[in-house]
Amino acid sequence: MEGRELKLYEQRTQEVQHLRSENHFLRQDRDHYRKEWFFVLQRVNAVQERNKKLVEENRRLRQQNRELLSAAASAPDKAEAKPSPDWIKPPVARRRRKKPGRKEGHPAALRPMPDHIDSDLDVALPKDSAGRESCPHCNACLCDLESHERVVEDIVPAKVVVTCYHTRSGWCPSCRKRVESRAPEQPPAANIPHGQLGINALATGVLLRIHHRLPFRQVTGVFANLPGLSVSPGAITRQVQRLADWFDEDYQKLILQMRCARYVHADETGWRTNGKNGYLWAVTTPSHTLYHVDRSRSGKVIRKLLGKAFGGTLVSDFYSAYSKMDCKKQKCLVHLLRELADSAEKSPAFAATTFFSQSRRLIKQMLLLKEQWEKLGDEDYIRKVCRLEAQLEALATADQTEANARRLARRMRQYQKELTAFLWEKDLDGTNNAAERAIRPAVVARKISGGSRSKNGAEAWATLASLLRTAGQQGKNLLETIKSMLIAAWAADKPPSMPAGP
Repeated sequence: MEGRELKLYEQRTQEVQHLRSENHFLRQDRDHYRKEWFFVLQRVNAVQERNKKLVEENRRLRQQNRELLSAAASAPDKAEAKPSPDWIKPPVARRRRKKPGRKEGHPAALRPMPDHIDSDLDVALPKDSAGRESCPHCNACLCDLESHERVVEDIVPAKVVVTCYHTRSGWCPSCRKRVESRAPEQPPAANIPHGQLGINALATGVLLRIHHRLPFRQVTGVFANLPGLSVSPGAITRQVQRLADWFDEDYQKLILQMRCARYVHADETGWRTNGKNGYLWAVTTPSHTLYHVDRSRSGKVIRKLLGKAFGGTLVSDFYSAYSKMDCKKQKCLVHLLRELADSAEKSPAFAATTFFSQSRRLIKQMLLLKEQWEKLGDEDYIRKVCRLEAQLEALATADQTEANARRLARRMRQYQKELTAFLWEKDLDGTNNAAERAIRPAVVARKISGGSRSKNGAEAWATLASLLRTAGQQGKNLLETIKSMLIAAWAADKPPSMPAGP
């Protein structure tokens, strides 16, 4: 009996312990879910608050949308556009474009026929079993036979031509150096573990880089795709600089020709070199163009290019650096017209002044009168020039109340003689369009490549661009010009010296 009670007591004790542990676990589980419920309740409250704000904002936006639609419906069709910022170019007004091509009745503008034929090729019609010329589609016998000449112009596919020059060298006891023979079109000898670039490759690379404004990697791509010549961008960069060194004497001659010119046009634009801001100067005549890259934009640059004793006439805009030149000058009238138009666009008060209308009309009369010199004769022409000069002086010295009018009148007084110098010389232009046209290719090259990576690269670009544009102005073939200049430069250094001793 006692054993049964003891066993029952142990079972009850185990059940109590189990219930106690289960109760403890459930209490912990309850506390955990209480915390989770509290956090969930907070998130629900935040979502409900955000939803309330979004509903209110949505209601407000719907109301604004209804008001805007109502205002747009009641507004006129052509509302005044909001003015664009100053740094955004205004859209070009849509103009009626004329029909492309020549007018009806005029002869067509065709490419000229080639002056020679390199090869003749007979192209026969197919023949039937009897030897008669027949139709290639139905084999019918052809009649009314005729002969034709179809001239086709094509280019020869490029290929790499490797030439091995077998030269001789010897030690000169008088010059104390080793001299080596060299062919006229052979580059100066170089002890390198690969082949040198020949004269055609060098000239083509310079033409693609400078004249056609291709980046160096694009130049190497052209060489790789067309003739199959493998060359790195760094090699093209180095060769361009070497060519500029060889052509330095021609560049210095070009500077002397500019200093001897009767009339020169000058302009400048930005040019970055190795990430630093600089300037590209352009000086041009009808037959020559000179480019120069410099860190400075001061008047000493143009004095260095043209020399202190320059005796010609300098045509430029109103930038003060050109005033440092002690020579005859002509200021660009188109720049003055542009300044008048810009000031009138920004200031309606200036546009309403008589100074604006009279100045614009006077400048246009001056440009038109110059075109009529031959038609009027010297006597009538000089009389009209004197009358326009008197009008310019009266306009420049009159009292002006508007700020822009005072500023531009002061400019006219300062450059009065330089605004009318072109009226007294037949070959002198009253605008600086020549310099702007010369500098436009450089601006395109700057936009493509971003300037130059080094000072040597900038100087090389200026040298080669000057010589190539000059050759183009003179109607020369650019590729042949580069090759002939290379042969002349290499011949001047002939015979090349070798560093090795006897």
